[in-house]
Amino acid sequence: MRLGVDVGGTKIEAILLDGAGEEVARRRMDSPQGDYAATLFSIGALVEELERDFSTTATVGIGIPGTISPITGLVKNANSTWLIGHPFQQDLERRLNRPVRVANDADCFTVSEATDGAAKGARSVFGVILGTGVGGGLCWEGRPIHGPNAIAGEWGHNPLPWPEDDERPGPECYCGLRGCLETFLSGPGLSRDHFKKTGEDCSPEVIHASAQAHHSQCLETLERYEHRLARGLASVINVFDPEVIVLGGGLSNIDRLYQTVPTLWQSWVFSDRVETRLLPPRFGDSSGVRGAAWLWPLGG
Repeated sequence: MRLGVDVGGTKIEAILLDGAGEEVARRRMDSPQGDYAATLFSIGALVEELERDFSTTATVGIGIPGTISPITGLVKNANSTWLIGHPFQQDLERRLNRPVRVANDADCFTVSEATDGAAKGARSVFGVILGTGVGGGLCWEGRPIHGPNAIAGEWGHNPLPWPEDDERPGPECYCGLRGCLETFLSGPGLSRDHFKKTGEDCSPEVIHASAQAHHSQCLETLERYEHRLARGLASVINVFDPEVIVLGGGLSNIDRLYQTVPTLWQSWVFSDRVETRLLPPRFGDSSGVRGAAWLWPLGG
């Protein structure tokens, strides 16, 4: 059996999968925010509970909102800031007394959708997270591509490509630069753009619902978003040329993206036609924890 754990900012979720990838059980608890030692203890407790309840010893994969530095072995770039600077993988392996595989949560999402999700059967997959932030992961034949800096797929901190005059220099990003894709394509970025144009403070959900009801200003906001998303994904296609792009995160629930964006990206992809498919996720919010379990593929 495979056991996956998704370490989030507000909750820690664990899932147990059988050999066919079917869910056997799921457990969750609140994240002990700000407490590194308590986080290790909570993960260990979830793993031990599931293994005890089902009389098994499983492989363990962990998804975190950050990554392990290949240079130092310490966590970096984590939204759950209390993980940063700690030897998380080594500490967890000592806690569980076995090898553990750790990956970025966007990588786990991509692995899940590439293994038995929306992109099953595709050799090359780009998984996108469109939520509070903008992340991404790359998979080749079901396995994540990490890169020497452990940042493969982090398209959210590239600049918005082919910017229009009113998009320069772009909003400030927490990374210290301006005009990052995350500042335009995240949920807060969508709301900020709508407020800038209309003075209305609306959530992405309200903007989407109002656009569906033909509210002209919300429809225009969504059309700007689609144009920017198409440019951002076109730049990824020009570099990686994936067979499938799967959207995740809260904004992946906007159904019209899957029709409008592939029509728009034709203008920027350096090809006579674009065969890349843009798909919604099969497993939605569960993909991260499932992908953590799939960090150990069949045969180990």
